[in-house]
Amino acid sequence: MKIQFLGANRQVTGSCYFFEVAGLRLLIDCGLYQERPYLERNWDTFPVPPHSIDFVLLTHAHLDHSGLLPRLVQQGFSKRILTTSASAELVPIVLLDSAHIQEEDAVFKRRRHQKEGRKGAHPEIPLYRTKDAEQVFPLLEEVPYEAPLTLNEKLTVIFHDAGHILGSSMLELVVREKREKRRFIFTGDIGQWNKPLIRDPSVFRQADYVIMESTYGDRNHEDPKDIKVMLCDIIKRTREKGGNVVIPTFAIERAQELLFYLNQLEKEKWIPLLLTFLDSPMAVDVTEVFKHHPECLDEEGFELFQSGQEPFRFPGLKLIHSTEESKAINSIKGTSIIMAGSGMCTGGRIKHHLAHNISRPESTILFVGYQAKGTLGRQILDGAPQVRIHGQYHSVRAQIEKINGFSAHADRKALFHWLSFFQTPPKRIFLTHGDEEVSAKLARDIKRKIEIEVILPIYKDTYDLP
Repeated sequence: MKIQFLGANRQVTGSCYFFEVAGLRLLIDCGLYQERPYLERNWDTFPVPPHSIDFVLLTHAHLDHSGLLPRLVQQGFSKRILTTSASAELVPIVLLDSAHIQEEDAVFKRRRHQKEGRKGAHPEIPLYRTKDAEQVFPLLEEVPYEAPLTLNEKLTVIFHDAGHILGSSMLELVVREKREKRRFIFTGDIGQWNKPLIRDPSVFRQADYVIMESTYGDRNHEDPKDIKVMLCDIIKRTREKGGNVVIPTFAIERAQELLFYLNQLEKEKWIPLLLTFLDSPMAVDVTEVFKHHPECLDEEGFELFQSGQEPFRFPGLKLIHSTEESKAINSIKGTSIIMAGSGMCTGGRIKHHLAHNISRPESTILFVGYQAKGTLGRQILDGAPQVRIHGQYHSVRAQIEKINGFSAHADRKALFHWLSFFQTPPKRIFLTHGDEEVSAKLARDIKRKIEIEVILPIYKDTYDLP
């Protein structure tokens, strides 16, 4: 048994693991890199020959877990991609949106470079196109939660709810050899407890090896009860100044949770009726997918949909599809709430809204999700006095705010809560999907509390698992 770490190692995005076990060659996730220092890896030839891989097991639909699947198929993978029902519906939406953004960005970059009379450092072609994304869809195969699936006579996989986003899963792989059992847990991204709409994360009593995310391993989120108060305060202060509230938004879960809270704030008269734009065709499509998957919803979310209520709709909400509608937003006077992707400001329509608002002292840029190192969102959040957007430098004069409680990731306290359910400690824990200093701090604290081996793998590290 052997595992090789091919992404999200001592950094956050690009989740990918190659796992040789029970005579099979598995790929767990195949994610896009979004941090600037690692973008070139997206263009590399895949480290493992794609035609030699027997199965891809996909934890969830986020781009940093699924976004390189078109490249994998381009380079020769043609077998089954196993994932949950909701993820199988979301992945085509996510990959088509990604391909469209890359095609648009390549055209925009080419025009800009021609106008400036220069050539850029990165290719002016898309990483993949719509037709490449479409080659992935016939390979997707739905697997129900909690239903053991036999991959061969020695290996079974079970998809457990991760409570992270709609359709997210943790993978439990059970190997039976010579009357012995070995159990491996790949957490994917662990969600928070007591969030609206979706179910809590699954927990486990026993495992031999755990490959665990660590995104927020050094900090705790705000109390969920404070989220409404903080959001209300930011919106009211910005309205008093006459600016816009611009929210870089992840299309899956974060957009829907924001709409859920804004709906509540308006219904309860905490905020005045404001024009609110969801300027993300993908987020609009994802919002509809929620209705198709009651198996992913918690009791509150299930009852809302069963009662016929629209938890994501309220007066003043405008769902934006076309580029022309998106451009028209920036000519509207007065205060608006503008939600647009991408969530880390690495591409898409949010960059245009930032260009129009980031130098306005009366506007607010509100971050509601993790900003990986090297992304435009992280630069803004870290206090850069000016940032480069579409080749032009803009002074940062807008108010910059952050609400961690919206994150779909477990915080430090919740990660330890998740670990506390193991009745006997695993032989090893591998920490991935976290900035190096964050993962290192969490590793030290786990060792102190549980006294087990915790490893921070480096990109392409390979480990034998006895």
